[in-house]
Amino acid sequence: MVCALGAAVCFGTATVLQAVAARAAGGRGGGEAALLLRAVRQWRYAAGLALDGLGFVLQILALRSVPIYAVGAALAASLAVTAVVAARLLRVRLSGAEWTAVGVVCAGLALLGLASGAEGDLGGPAWLRYALLGTAAGVLLLGAVGGRLSGRPRALLLGLGAGCGFGVVEVAVRLVNSLAPYALLTDPALYALLLGGGAAFLLLTSALQRGSVTTATAGMVLGETLGPAAVGVVWLGDRTRAGLGPLAVLGFVVAVAGALALARFGEAPGAEGLGAVETGAEPRPEAETVG
Repeated sequence: MVCALGAAVCFGTATVLQAVAARAAGGRGGGEAALLLRAVRQWRYAAGLALDGLGFVLQILALRSVPIYAVGAALAASLAVTAVVAARLLRVRLSGAEWTAVGVVCAGLALLGLASGAEGDLGGPAWLRYALLGTAAGVLLLGAVGGRLSGRPRALLLGLGAGCGFGVVEVAVRLVNSLAPYALLTDPALYALLLGGGAAFLLLTSALQRGSVTTATAGMVLGETLGPAAVGVVWLGDRTRAGLGPLAVLGFVVAVAGALALARFGEAPGAEGLGAVETGAEPRPEAETVG
C-alpha cells in the first residue's frame, strides 16, 4: 500500500512540475513543437518525467503485493496530490468543496489500508489472458468510435476507453508470472499490457485535445478502477482482511468518489500552455489563479 500511495504522489507531483515547466516555456512563439522543446529542456519537466518512471515502478511493485482494488483507488488519488501541489506551486485556488474532496480521498484510502488483505494468489483461468488482449484491442476500436463524436459524449467515451486501457495494464501486471525471455515473449498478458497502455495514452490525449478535461478524467477514473477491481476479486483471489469486507467497499467507493470530485485536475490546473505541450487544448478558465 505504501508503494501504491508513493506511485500516486509521483504521478500527481509530476503533473504539476510539468505544468510549471510548460508555463515558464510559454509566450515566446514558435508553435507547439517549439514550446515542447523548450519545456523538456527545463529541469522541472525532466524531474516530472523521472517521477512518472518511478511511479510506474512503484505501481508494478504495489500490484504484485496488494489487491488491485486498493492500487486502483490509490492511483485515482493522484488527482488529490495534483490539487494540493498545484495549490502551492501554481497558486490555484481550491474551493472549500475541493478541499473537502481531498479529505474524502484520504479518508477512503485510510479505510482501504485498514481493510485490504494480501494480494490474491490465483492465476486466473487460462482464457483471461486472451480476454485481456481482446479488451486491449477493443480499447482501440472504442477510440475509433469515440473519435467520431463531439462534445461531452466524445470526451466521456474516450476517457472511459483510456481508463479501460490503464485497467488492462493493472491486471496484466498480475498475470505475468515469469520474466524468462521465452515465457515472457509467448505470454499474451505482455502484449495486452503494451497494447492497453499505448491505446490508453492515445485515447486520453485525443479526449483532452477537443473535449472537457473534467468529463474525460471522470470517465478514466471509472474505467481504471471498477473493472480491474472486479477482475481481481472474482478471478485473481483478491480479498480483504477477515470481517472487513464492507469497510473495504466503503473505502473504495469513498476514495473514487473523492477523486471524481477532483476530476478537473486530470490535466494540470492553471498551467497556461500546458495543453499545448500535452494535449493541444486551450487553458481551462475554471482553473482560477491568484497573485
